[in-house]
Amino acid sequence: MSEITLTMMRQSLYAAVVADALDGLGYCRQSPRVQLTPYTGTQVLIGRCKTTLWADMYHEDPNPYELELRAVDECSEDSVLICAAGGSMHAALWGELLSTASQNSGCVGAIVDGATRDVTKIREMNFPVFARGTSVYDSLNRQRVTETDVPVEIAGVRFCPGDLVIADIDGVVVVPQEIEEKAIQSAWDKVHTENKIREEIRGGMKAVAAYDKYGVL
Repeated sequence: MSEITLTMMRQSLYAAVVADALDGLGYCRQSPRVQLTPYTGTQVLIGRCKTTLWADMYHEDPNPYELELRAVDECSEDSVLICAAGGSMHAALWGELLSTASQNSGCVGAIVDGATRDVTKIREMNFPVFARGTSVYDSLNRQRVTETDVPVEIAGVRFCPGDLVIADIDGVVVVPQEIEEKAIQSAWDKVHTENKIREEIRGGMKAVAAYDKYGVL
């Protein structure tokens, strides 16, 4: 297969199988070992990283929301907002209005290493948001974006602008651009092999025999 498109990935791939493919290529630390809960849906989220770096603050912000709003407006088709806030629960840095604005710009979801709010309203939008938790507090004078479109980390895992990210109820996985083609092809092949194994097991094949035949678990 010459090209596996994002649409094809969304139809067939999921976080765990992509993590397996990355393991096979020697990239064994591509999923943050922290709980990033899909608060507004359990569908698979696949897109390209649009990164923002956040910091806590304890004073009046002279330019509130400046960089976060710019980042949202700069989103392109199939972007995923990566909000790297070091797991801070100081306030909810994500909510309904940012979801609406980013979705209008083509963004397909957000991964928040911190808190979100307005969960019920975002669910009604069918906009996927993965976060550490929820908070009623607004980010005004509590958190702000310090940089955009730079490499950021969540629990020691690096997310670079343009990297492919896959997230579902099992976790979040990021695929570095330099190995994307190999990783996605490997994940694609494994998914379709697993489909064959599933049918054979349902037909009566034993697990040991299936593994001996296909070498996949």
